Amino acid sequence: MRGRAFTGADVRGSVAVMSPAPPSLKRRASPRLIALIVASGLFMEQLDGTVLATALPDMAASLGADVLHMSTALTAYLLSLAVFIPVSGQVADRFGSRTVFCGAIMLFMAGSILCAQAWSLESLVVARIVQGIGGALMVPVGRLVMLRSVSKQDLIDATAWMLVPGMAGPVLGPPVGGWITTHLSWRWIFYINIPVGVVGLVAVLIFIENFRAPAPRFDWRGIMLSGAALCLLMLGLETGSRGQLSVGWTALVLGAGVAAAIAYLLHARVSPRPVLDPALMKVQTFAVSVISGTLFRVGFGSLPFLLPMLMQIGFGVSAEKSGFITFAAAGGAVLMKATAGPCLRRLGFRRTFVWVGLISGLLLAACGLIRPGWPAPVIYTLLLLCGFISSLQFTGYNTIAYCDLKPAQMSSGASFYATFQQFALTLGIAVAAAGLSALTALRGQALPDFADFTLVFGLMGAIAGSSALIATSLPRNAGADVSGKDS
Repeated sequence: MRGRAFTGADVRGSVAVMSPAPPSLKRRASPRLIALIVASGLFMEQLDGTVLATALPDMAASLGADVLHMSTALTAYLLSLAVFIPVSGQVADRFGSRTVFCGAIMLFMAGSILCAQAWSLESLVVARIVQGIGGALMVPVGRLVMLRSVSKQDLIDATAWMLVPGMAGPVLGPPVGGWITTHLSWRWIFYINIPVGVVGLVAVLIFIENFRAPAPRFDWRGIMLSGAALCLLMLGLETGSRGQLSVGWTALVLGAGVAAAIAYLLHARVSPRPVLDPALMKVQTFAVSVISGTLFRVGFGSLPFLLPMLMQIGFGVSAEKSGFITFAAAGGAVLMKATAGPCLRRLGFRRTFVWVGLISGLLLAACGLIRPGWPAPVIYTLLLLCGFISSLQFTGYNTIAYCDLKPAQMSSGASFYATFQQFALTLGIAVAAAGLSALTALRGQALPDFADFTLVFGLMGAIAGSSALIATSLPRNAGADVSGKDS
């Protein structure tokens, strides 16, 4: 299999695939170009969420809404993701991965324009739901496009290039959002998606082939149960961590989400093709990537939330300035793209996940020790290392997850993995926010102090570091046909 692309030749006999476009109409794209095309969608989706958070006060004033109610726009987007990410694989199989990816980009752009034209909180929430549907299809289907277009030997390099813009989005969000809100208008936060989307759309139509599998009957019961479970769990985590619901109501919502998840698992056992297939967890590399990667993402998913909070509350700097300080983490992610392949080839996936996982947990915990008296070069170096090492782990997890899946499992695997990714990032922010809230309440303070940040960063570092324990179950040669390491 090594060196062969996931094309029709790989899946013939398992699934039917649309014939590629004639050579005269389709240009051959390099793995890096394909990865960057896919990353354009990931960048829009990641940047948009973090940019919006910095502009909520200005948006509330412009729309005549209570600033405390503006978080509804954030929650509406998350709930749209929860409902539509699971179904993305089946939609791509039915209509073709390129067709769905293009449609998702256009839907996200349409939602962005509607957001920019919003005249009330209610209209903004509706527009964010449209955006969320586009984002839910765009990210997993984009990854599916890459998996079916890139050979195994190029997968590490392509994944590294794909992840850099996506990781840069959350870090760029605060400074970009602060600058736009200060010097232009919050409406331009949404307009900046349009040129990125247009370029990505044109590139997809020129370079990407349209792969299609047999169209199964939609698992409507599974869609409803999985959507209800994810909506309730993410709603409980999001609103509970922000203090929008009481402890009792939060527990009730989360309990209902757990009940819906159990009901879905029971349904999935008898469904011929469930929308989220638990049988994928029988593939060891996929299961370890999901479980270990979820722990790692919970830990590092809190970084874009905790760092700006530490800078603004602890250091007393503006949102715009704090964003430029935390930009060092994005610089580390960019540096990683050239070294991910050599690192994984030399160390292998198992050793990387174990040792880099432990080191990354310590680095994340060390961020909680940052104080105003620290020299700026030391702070930037620490953040640079955090960005580099977390990006290396994300590249490894996103690569090995698919290396042992059969071609017919790729679409369901992409949906399954994207669902857990989103849930882990939401859980990371929720745990960090709940930790800060609990500590400030215990101290009887209105705002967290440095000691509170130290404890919460330590907790998130411990969670990220615990991913190494799960990774020890991988065989030493796991993913060798992708990394090129035999032992």
